[in-house]
Amino acid sequence: MIGPIGISCRAGLSRVASRVERFALAPASAEPLAALRIGLATVLLVQAALVAPSLFELYGPAGILQGPLREAFAQIELPGIGWLAERLGPLGIGETSLLACVGAVYVLSLASLLCGFWTRTSALLAWITHRMLMVTADATVYGADLFANIFLFYLVWIPSGVALSVDRWLLGPSRAAAEPTPAARLGLRVVQVHLCIAYLASGLEKASGPSWWNGEAIWRSVMLPEYRQLDFSWLAWHPWIAQAAGWAVLAVEIGYAFLIWPRLTRRAVIVATALLHLGIAAFMGLGVFGAIMPVFTLAAFGVPADPRAPSPSRAAPLPDQPRAAGG
Repeated sequence: MIGPIGISCRAGLSRVASRVERFALAPASAEPLAALRIGLATVLLVQAALVAPSLFELYGPAGILQGPLREAFAQIELPGIGWLAERLGPLGIGETSLLACVGAVYVLSLASLLCGFWTRTSALLAWITHRMLMVTADATVYGADLFANIFLFYLVWIPSGVALSVDRWLLGPSRAAAEPTPAARLGLRVVQVHLCIAYLASGLEKASGPSWWNGEAIWRSVMLPEYRQLDFSWLAWHPWIAQAAGWAVLAVEIGYAFLIWPRLTRRAVIVATALLHLGIAAFMGLGVFGAIMPVFTLAAFGVPADPRAPSPSRAAPLPDQPRAAGG
């Protein structure tokens, strides 16, 4: 026989399992995932337009970093365009032509991803070509590129093309509205948990040293020549401002994982996160990073995912209501 303690434990485990199932698999709208797809593709297309004039200088065999020097600086040991050019060399395909082809496929796949046309295939091509470009110019890679590549990989698997897409439109007007699904909820939870872990890890790492507590990190961020956009030398006479800014960064990043979930504090965290990254873009010149991170947060937490209640016109008729002809 199972005693009272065993029954209580089983009931408790059943409640926990039910809550976990609701959290991870309760049917959800795919609109947040579609917003993630559209926002990420838009930012990467803008980045591609900015990089295009310097494509061969950054990635080409006769660019800023050439041949063995480029490989010496590489830290990602994965196939790049040079590796692919060596394999296709016997076919008479040069590295310059191959680079132009990879760049074209990358842009076209992003445009297709933006529209939601052949969404998963477009995401796969965008992820592969983006990864190859990252490997080829590893010395230019920073946080925005890494996050973009990770979330492109997510788009290969999550159902981001189920809503706000050409793929959905091609299904016909009778299926124009995407139904909530457990797959959409699971994909959304993966994105949300990833963002929480990333912000929490970043905040805890910053908090482990003194530079973010005493304002030194803020001073360096706005004064180093490679980041300096405006003259902030006046901070030397007002160090408390840099110190307060450092504390604010720690509060936003560490608090993100805990305060983004409750509805009461969610909007404030979304706004604070957006302001943080817009400040990075304005004061450090990291425009892509300053744009892409708010897109992730707004899509993951700002777009409603809970199924909408049916409108009165679509609601099922009450038993005493006559049905329309043909119904």
